[in-house]
Amino acid sequence: MDAPEPEGISSLRSNAVGNFNEEQQRAIVSKVTWRLLPLLFFCYIIAYVDRINVGFAKLHLRETLGVSDTVFNSVYGFGAGLFFIGYFLFEVPSNLILQRVGARIWIARIMLFWGIVSLGFMFLKGVTMFYVMRFLLGAAEAGFFPGVILYLTFWYPARERARAIAMFALGGIFAGVIGSPISGALLHMDGMGGLAGWQWLFLIEAIPAMLMGLVVFFLLPNGPQQAKWLTPEEKTWVQSRIDAERTTTSTTHLSLGKVFSNGRVWIFCLLYLLLNTGGYGYEMWLPSIVKNFSGLSDWGVGCINAIPYFAAGVAMLLVSRYSDRSGKRKNVVAIAAMISAIGFALSAYFKNPFLAMATLTLAFIGLKCTVAPLWAMVTTFLGGAAAAAGIALINSVGNLGGFIGPYLVGVIKDKTGSQVTALLLLGAALLTMSLLAVVQREPETKRNSDA
Repeated sequence: MDAPEPEGISSLRSNAVGNFNEEQQRAIVSKVTWRLLPLLFFCYIIAYVDRINVGFAKLHLRETLGVSDTVFNSVYGFGAGLFFIGYFLFEVPSNLILQRVGARIWIARIMLFWGIVSLGFMFLKGVTMFYVMRFLLGAAEAGFFPGVILYLTFWYPARERARAIAMFALGGIFAGVIGSPISGALLHMDGMGGLAGWQWLFLIEAIPAMLMGLVVFFLLPNGPQQAKWLTPEEKTWVQSRIDAERTTTSTTHLSLGKVFSNGRVWIFCLLYLLLNTGGYGYEMWLPSIVKNFSGLSDWGVGCINAIPYFAAGVAMLLVSRYSDRSGKRKNVVAIAAMISAIGFALSAYFKNPFLAMATLTLAFIGLKCTVAPLWAMVTTFLGGAAAAAGIALINSVGNLGGFIGPYLVGVIKDKTGSQVTALLLLGAALLTMSLLAVVQREPETKRNSDA
């Protein structure tokens, strides 16, 4: 028998639900979604483009960095991965500050700072500066992704969260769809205005981050009570769903100190580390892989590079919807990661460029389909004041995979002259993630009368 809700929460939910029928409730959720998610989605597109555009610039950076062909891949892989070291060190403090000062100010600040640092890449000269700038870019962007994940928990109950997270995270997918051909085209501006193509790439792709920082500052409410586009009754209803869920879901409320010693938090860290080892190892090197087997121009590489992102975006939305409806988060994560591992393994051995691209696309689809259900598991498990620290810790440790993946791929390519072993390594990371996900337990949710 379910434990009764506290009287205050029960009354609040009853009054709020009583004021709106099902159609009106859906309309409120739709209003929240259309007001928040397009803005956050567009911000993530910009963040992701600025994060991975170095993969396109890489094709033209060897002379600027002043290194030989024999070590260039290792230097690039190390520098690309340094982004995630800066990200790791500043992630938890950033999310704790966001919880204190509010999402509007802090996310706007993050976007402005990373735009400025990204712009600075156009002045790149030498290996040391490349390393420093990649580290600073990670430090500047730290807190954006986990901050938005935390922010979505202020608006959406757990049973709707995978779709909301997927719609936001789709920005990273869309960044690949539109960013890849745009980045390829910008490289063709080589020589215009006395700038190299890679300088135009960093200059033009940095400006939207700074502009969107201002947009976020003026448009993003810190929570339901600050949303001017909701009526007082709608604000109460939105907030009541979040408050009610805290009494019906077996959420783990940890002290700040215990977040860092909780075993399950570290399991989530490991799952996300494995995901990002495969993911960023793939994304930071995909333009080079496509260039190698296709021999196309930069723009052609950009267009081909967009195919996996488009396919993964469609699959991500469908899988996240199934995850919300079924509640089977761990099974979805395990199956998707296994599909990705199979895709990597097959792509390592196919010599036919069409089959190679098809299996690389399969690997990326599986990889991206793990993101939303995994974060839905995390945000259902963690609650209370320490949720900000827990989410940031998982994201920061997990994103060290963004250092490990690109760096190991670079070292392997330099040592072997082949990408077969590198692709098998990325597949092994996703296979391990799949096996680890299988043994996890789903967060327990009590029956909810308005579910």
